[in-house]
This record gives sequence, C-alpha cells and structure tokens, in this order.
Amino acid sequence: MAEIELKNIAHSYQSSQFKDSNIEDFVIHSMDHVWEHGGAYALLGPSGCGKSTLLNIISGLLQPSQGEVLFNQESVNQVPPESRNIAQVFQFPVVYDTMSVYDNLAFPLRNAGLHESKVRSKVNEIAELLELHGVLNKRAKKLTADEKQKVSMGRGLVRDDVSAILFDEPLTVIDPALKWKLRRKLKQIHGKFNITMIYVTHDQLEASTFADKIAVMYEGKIVQFGTPKELFEDPAHTFVGHFIGSPGMNIFPAKLNSMGVSIGNCHLALEQKVIAELNNKTDSSLKVGIRPEFVHVWDKPYEDALLCDVERCDNMGTYKLLHLRISDFAFIARLREEQSVPKIKAYVSFPQQWLRLYLDDYLL
Repeated sequence: MAEIELKNIAHSYQSSQFKDSNIEDFVIHSMDHVWEHGGAYALLGPSGCGKSTLLNIISGLLQPSQGEVLFNQESVNQVPPESRNIAQVFQFPVVYDTMSVYDNLAFPLRNAGLHESKVRSKVNEIAELLELHGVLNKRAKKLTADEKQKVSMGRGLVRDDVSAILFDEPLTVIDPALKWKLRRKLKQIHGKFNITMIYVTHDQLEASTFADKIAVMYEGKIVQFGTPKELFEDPAHTFVGHFIGSPGMNIFPAKLNSMGVSIGNCHLALEQKVIAELNNKTDSSLKVGIRPEFVHVWDKPYEDALLCDVERCDNMGTYKLLHLRISDFAFIARLREEQSVPKIKAYVSFPQQWLRLYLDDYLL
C-alpha cells in the first residue's frame, strides 16, 4: 500500500506548460492533497469537475501540467503507469473477451510470475467475494455488462501487492439492485487487504457507503475533505452544502446588521464576536446556510420564529418536505412523518448551532 501525495498539482488539456492556475482552460487548479496509507477514500463531484483527470494523473495515464505526484514521498512523475504498481478499474468494463473469466482474473497474477497454485488460490478467493464462481469457465464475451464489470473489478482486486486501487465510477453499468451489494463487497475487501483505495463517483450515496473520508471536487478544486458526517454538518463550501444531502442545504444571500444578519426583511441574531469578525470582512459576499433537517417549523407564533409562506408539501413516505418562502427566498424544511403541516403561513426558526455563515462561498 502507498501514501499518495499531490504536490502543487495543476492540469490543462490546452497546454503542457503551466502559466496561470486561474485561467478557464485548466481542469485541475493548483492543489495539494494527501491520501494516507491504507485508507478507503472517495473523490466526489459532478460531471466535468476534474475527478477522472485527477485519477488519471495519479495512475500516470496523464502527465500533470504542473506539480508532482509522490508515492511514499518519492516522485513518480517520470514513472510509467505499468511501473507504478497501481490497479485501475474504469467506468466501463475492460476484459479480454476471448479469455475465460478464470483466465481474465489470473492474467495479472501470471504476468507477475506467480506460481499456478497461488494463482488458483487468489482467483478463487476473488471469485467468491464477487460471486463469480458460476461463470469462471465462461468466455468473457458471453457475459452480461454487470458480470463483465465484476470481472474488471476482480482483475484490479486480485493482486494483494498493489500500492493502490483506483476506481473510476465502476458501478455505472451495474444493475441498481447489485450496486449496494458490490459496494459492501468492496468495503469488505478493503477491510481484509487494507489497500489504499480511491473511488471516483458523482453519487453521494456511493461515496458515503464506501469511504471513510470523502474529497469533494468543484470546478477543478478539492473544496472539502472529511467524513460523511463532517460534510453534512459542516459544509466547508456552499457547493458542498448544495451537493451533499437530499435535498441540499438552504442557502440565503445575507447582509450584516448591528444585531446579526438580514435575509431580505427578516433578521437573525448572531453572537457579538461573530458580528465583529464579519465587520472586518466587508468586501466579502455573505451567505447563510441551514440544512432542511435543522429548520424548526411551528404552526403558530413561537419565541423569535419568523413568519413565512407555505407553498406546498411533498410527502416522501417516511418524511415530508415543506416548501416555504421568506422575503422572496424559497427554502425547504424537512418534517417528521407524523408532524402536522401548517396551512398558508408557518413560523420557522433557525437554531444557531446549525446556522452556517459563508464568506465568498467558504465557511466562516
């Protein structure tokens, strides 16, 4: 296994020479990041944010326009992909159609010169984990797309001497009913072999069920790296607030006043030390965020609750999503299944412990 460090990495497909990390054609902007030995990580973000590019830089399929990739503190920029001792599983299955499933799984081991008895043992071990025993003697071209991807994943997992395994959206072609099972299998494999794993996905559920820590990418940058709990409770960037959660965080443009902040005509009190800190950053764009789960809803006046309009309520079965509007800003509150739904008007409060302030989109 390996510690993988990205040191001042940036990349542009337009030019191999780094000039300005802020120009539009850079898909990866200058960043530093460390993936520690034996960790299970996810690289999460929307299409086009640079996830696959970053993964290909780590594997050596791309040479970065700037910076260094280090494995165990040694630069591998000049080391070709086949010599980096990394397994990579791609979005679409890569298998040898003319070979049997057994021979596909055995290929990396035979290529490494392992004795046939060891090959047989490892192939059977991975086949059992991925439930491929029933098709071991089948030619790969006769497999379903699901089975082919399981074989492709198995080829990446069969070697226990690799430094890291990189997964680039490996469950895209997998039937939804099998996705949960395969994510669980990958987690079991990680626990058994303790190999550094980086799993690229745009699906927050895949990321949170696989990874111990998630790196969230946005516009070519890692804007937060943390546990699923940290991403949910303390989004470090407004994008993380929007992207994580279902639905995402409510985010309002706000203005500072002497007692706190204003959202349109509504006022929220803040601690004086927070107000003093904000006063020193008058040139910054200020926003307020709160998760729908943390919005308190009342059907009658309550302490400092704010009056707002009720637009509609979506019954999700085990909970309800109440769509509200305050000072022309739409937002959502999540209600318990048994909670009564206010009509026309509602009173809401935003508990200070769950209120988040953002300056220029970054958490204060």
